[in-house]
Amino acid sequence: MRMKKLERLAAALPKAELHVHLEGTLEPEMTFHLARKHKTKFRFPNAEALRQAYQFKDLQSFLDLYYEGAGVLRDREDFHVLTMAYLEKAVRDGIWHVEPFFDPQTHTARGVAMKEVVEGIVGALKEGEKRHGVTWRLIPCFLRHLTEAEAMKTFEEMLPFREHFTAVGLDSSEKGNPPAKFERVFAQVRDTGLKVVAHAGEEGPAEWIREALERLQAVRIDHGVRCVEDAELVKELVEKQIPLTTCPLSNVRLCVYSDLGKHPLKQLLEAGVSVTANSDDPPYFGGYLLENWLACSRELQLEERHLVQLAKNSFTGSFLSEKEKAQWITKIDRVVSSLGGGSSS
Repeated sequence: MRMKKLERLAAALPKAELHVHLEGTLEPEMTFHLARKHKTKFRFPNAEALRQAYQFKDLQSFLDLYYEGAGVLRDREDFHVLTMAYLEKAVRDGIWHVEPFFDPQTHTARGVAMKEVVEGIVGALKEGEKRHGVTWRLIPCFLRHLTEAEAMKTFEEMLPFREHFTAVGLDSSEKGNPPAKFERVFAQVRDTGLKVVAHAGEEGPAEWIREALERLQAVRIDHGVRCVEDAELVKELVEKQIPLTTCPLSNVRLCVYSDLGKHPLKQLLEAGVSVTANSDDPPYFGGYLLENWLACSRELQLEERHLVQLAKNSFTGSFLSEKEKAQWITKIDRVVSSLGGGSSS
């Protein structure tokens, strides 16, 4: 009975997704469809064999397959189709606002023009907003396993499309690649008026979360779960209401935690951190946003108030205007009231 009630609430609550990589939403079936389209060879015989390969021992083992899969994305139509497929699933999960990542360097290194990538994605986001009412803010990311000089070059290539972006992020292999490695390029990012977000504290230590905040001036931390190893950092995150975009099923699949019951999501919520739960790279990790919420509800014994707070945090942690955020908080309270529950501020 408890889970049925939570499932109903989780499905009904309006949500924003703040941590999803568009290339990571590539389903195995689409991978093979695009491989056939471009006559691309792939080392797996079919979609099911590829899906069976989603057994990872760490972040790098996932990234190796992730980049291989992304190689089938070759033209504007591919990026449009990919993005539309994600938006259809987002609508299914009750998501009304998305702030997806994409990795320009993954594609430009293969000779795909930045224009093809950006216009394919943006065209789909605009179509999704018109068709479904899903608003968006787009975030290109630098690959941290590459050099800062390469990030600088990529940023120059991104500037003609500046109007489509709200922030710039930092992702890929965290081990051996601290945020400070990219301090100068993110200073340039900020000079153009773009915000900074950064993956930190997934496999890297808690101190790299602080480094991303101080050296890069990140306004939002992606993952950030290792903050629990530093009580003073958690206190600072609460005081400044710095959002964390955690990805619970991803953290388990990549062996950050041995099982979901050990994930700190509930602990962070109860501490007052502006924490959210997101899907990251859903086909690879076993679930889109709603599936992450429901799995956490089961394994972490979340209560209604926790789900309501997750929903509210997803909007307050977004790059929507303060007026839009307030409107969504009101809508969330109305949904809770209509289901016979109490609200959570």
